[in-house]
Amino acid sequence: MTLDGRTALVTGAARGIGLAITERLLRDGCRVALLDRDAEVEAVTKRFGAGTLALVADVTRTEDVERSVQRVVATWGRLDVVVNNAGITGRSYPIWELTDEDWHQVIACDLTSVFLVCRAAIRVMLAAGSGRIINIASIAGKEGNPTLVPYSTAKAGVIGLTKALAKEVATRGIAVNAVAPAVIGTQLLEQMTKGTVDLLISKIPMGRVGRPEEVAALVAWLASDECSFSTGAVYDLSGGRATY
Repeated sequence: MTLDGRTALVTGAARGIGLAITERLLRDGCRVALLDRDAEVEAVTKRFGAGTLALVADVTRTEDVERSVQRVVATWGRLDVVVNNAGITGRSYPIWELTDEDWHQVIACDLTSVFLVCRAAIRVMLAAGSGRIINIASIAGKEGNPTLVPYSTAKAGVIGLTKALAKEVATRGIAVNAVAPAVIGTQLLEQMTKGTVDLLISKIPMGRVGRPEEVAALVAWLASDECSFSTGAVYDLSGGRATY
């Protein structure tokens, strides 16, 4: 499997799953634009060197998204792969304790951003007659996680967006798919209590959390020509937790 000559845009690329995806795409021969609102992404890009581009931007802002996509095309002349990975979980509280700001912040970052990036990228891909979009959803978008109503809702929206958009461009050479991970071993786990982590693991039949590299491997396949007859699909990466 090779992505030689392809150009990718990965959001939320400075750390965690986004960083692992970036590393895998680079290893497979792809040039990668790393987008993150944290300026740390510039240092990360310098570490990788040639074949990368740092974009400091807010994916919830139309102007930032449009500028970022245009920058990728201006730099490399094409945009073949988009991975919508940026997102937050938000505060973990029951709905009656959530504020309007809690809701709007998560919906903007986890769902509206995917709409904005897809809209900007699709225009480029339609002109080229080809492309791959991979949206990082979550098992929470299928099952719903208590005390994470905004997050669960946003990720369910990502799944719906993926399916609808895939049908719109199914005959235009563009595949749109989603990945729905269960808990993945990133820095976020360090912010949780051992009891919470143990509870999450107890729901996974394999008895462990997933690794960022496992998410990256699936994304790399979805970005490749080997994924030729799959669009509008949601790929579980849950160690057996998913029930449908």
